[in-house]
Amino acid sequence: MQTIYSKRIREILRAFKGKEMIVVGDIMLDHFIKGSVSRISPEAPVPVVAVNKEFFVAGGAGNVAVNLAALGARPTLVSVVGRDAGGELLKDFLRKQNVNISGIAEDYDRPTTQKIRVMAEQQQIVRYDRESKHPVAHAVAGECMKSFETALKTAKGVILSDYAKGMLTDKNIKTLIESCRKKKVPVCVDPKIDNFKKYKNITCMTPNTKEAWEGAGLSPKSGEEAMENLGWKILKMLNADSILITRSADGMSLFEKGKKKSVTVKATAREVFDVTGAGDTVISVFTLALACGAKLHEAAVLANYAAGIVVAKSGTATVTPKEIEKELP
Repeated sequence: MQTIYSKRIREILRAFKGKEMIVVGDIMLDHFIKGSVSRISPEAPVPVVAVNKEFFVAGGAGNVAVNLAALGARPTLVSVVGRDAGGELLKDFLRKQNVNISGIAEDYDRPTTQKIRVMAEQQQIVRYDRESKHPVAHAVAGECMKSFETALKTAKGVILSDYAKGMLTDKNIKTLIESCRKKKVPVCVDPKIDNFKKYKNITCMTPNTKEAWEGAGLSPKSGEEAMENLGWKILKMLNADSILITRSADGMSLFEKGKKKSVTVKATAREVFDVTGAGDTVISVFTLALACGAKLHEAAVLANYAAGIVVAKSGTATVTPKEIEKELP
């Protein structure tokens, strides 16, 4: 039985290549400045960082798209950047990662969202942000929705990556989900608490435990019974096909409409180095698997293997089908 199941998982992995996907959401430019500290500034009681490395990567919905590209898919990113240097850097990075950026619009009136982190070895000293959280201008949002509708003609799966920076407005959320439902394309959501309850009628939502409790408006409780009640409550609240709650060392819990019990996927045993971006990897693999015809529990198993790989890597990392296949029994 195990051999048959592993064979099925491998079939799904092989179907990843070339699959057209759409990511809609808030993108940002992650700017890392790294160095070492050996003294305190004479000007103020702060460390002096001797910079030896500086680089840029895509964050937010951009990292989801990069994850999909690493898995062999063909992602189209629908989002907004400012008409500035940060926007050009971000688009250039995404282009080099094989992400289709034709759906990225420019807004004169807002900056490209940037997170600038100053690191001393592995310790973050300070982070400063450049961003606007206002809803995207009506004309720009309309341009993005046109790009989405064009891409949806051939796409097999859609991910909504919400970081509450203004891309996913109430109107956009409803329109995006209705369009996916009409085309019978799976639409999965990585939510921001502010918009949690707005994502109704979706294929799946993938909150972590903290997000699930906060999104449901409940105080956290321990134990499997509490987790079971939480999952079914969210499923009913959103009228979703499924809810996948990621639980760190406890793996994942999948709640599926029409089922009486949840399915728990145990975490793969490995040392956790860095959880940065693990949620992006989970929703990328999960949705891509659904786009390839996987059942919900099969997609959850694949996402769990991928998460186990990516948390063992440093920084915002991605995973490849070959890496996942090596982990299979």
